[in-house]
Amino acid sequence: MIKTDILIIGAGPTGLFAVFEAGLLKLKCHLIDALPQQGGQCSELYPKKPIYDIPAYPEILAGDLTHKLMEQCKQFEPGFTLGERAETIEKQEDGSFIVTTNKGTKHQAPVVAIAGGLGSFEPRKPLIHNIAAFEDKGVEYMIKEPEFYRNKKVIIAGGGDSALDWSIFLSDIASSVTLIHRRNEFRGHLDSVEKVQELKNEGKINLITPAEVVGILGDKKLKGIVVKKAEHIEKEIELECDHFIPLFGLSPKLGPIANWGLEIEKNAIKVNNALDYQTNIPGIYAIGDVNTYPGKLKLILCGFHEATLMCQSAYQIINPGKRYVLKYTTVAGVDGFDGTRKESPKAVVKKIE
Repeated sequence: MIKTDILIIGAGPTGLFAVFEAGLLKLKCHLIDALPQQGGQCSELYPKKPIYDIPAYPEILAGDLTHKLMEQCKQFEPGFTLGERAETIEKQEDGSFIVTTNKGTKHQAPVVAIAGGLGSFEPRKPLIHNIAAFEDKGVEYMIKEPEFYRNKKVIIAGGGDSALDWSIFLSDIASSVTLIHRRNEFRGHLDSVEKVQELKNEGKINLITPAEVVGILGDKKLKGIVVKKAEHIEKEIELECDHFIPLFGLSPKLGPIANWGLEIEKNAIKVNNALDYQTNIPGIYAIGDVNTYPGKLKLILCGFHEATLMCQSAYQIINPGKRYVLKYTTVAGVDGFDGTRKESPKAVVKKIE
């Protein structure tokens, strides 16, 4: 059983910033995310997409924002359960909650904060009739551990940042990498497109466009795929591979959270925005894009604000009757759980004679 003060469901920007705000209040956090890494959509869907509305950053790449948020909150030593989806929640007699993931990992906390962005993500699967039979037998929809593909023949399908970035990354790990896309144009960042072209010219990536994967080959394990090129409508080619990774993006859904008894409106969780973004169940909050209230704006900076007020409210639940006096970090400094301390330089007092 993993125990913590605030259990955060969702390790995107809002969830990560909540760790920092909770840490200022001496509250520990543990985060659950169905994705294999922190950062939510910023890491999975568009790590190299520039964001222009983060305060103090005229422009910052989504992946870099995740990195900086991790740097900011690491002093408060958050725990992570990644690659697992929050499945069920049970309220205990002492008022705490036990959240169990789809892999059976149990977490207990007096406060649960749902920061799941647009919800849990499920991969968009290609319409290949027998693909389900080869899932986890050579067909993967996410790359969790790149070393898993060392010295393997890998075929990636897709035209976005994830397909481009992983093709580039695995070109130094896999024995061969083939990237297939149904168009000649890619939707990814220009730097990534140019890098793929460069690796193609060097013979490190086999690029097949415009083309589409239409079949899976194998018996109990994947042995290859069937590809149909656009200019040869009647002709199909077979390619051997150890792994086929279709990266067509992720479909956001509330998933099992929709069955937790929370008040839902248009696939979002209704909260009390007049106070603390608490849901209709005391002790459960919803912050960031996953919530809704009058005037709601689905912006990262709004999620940061909501996370801050949520932590103040959570403090009162965890420490009933204890008054917290807000102290600015510029005055009080920041004491990390790892023993570090950050503080502003003190003014030098000198007597004038």
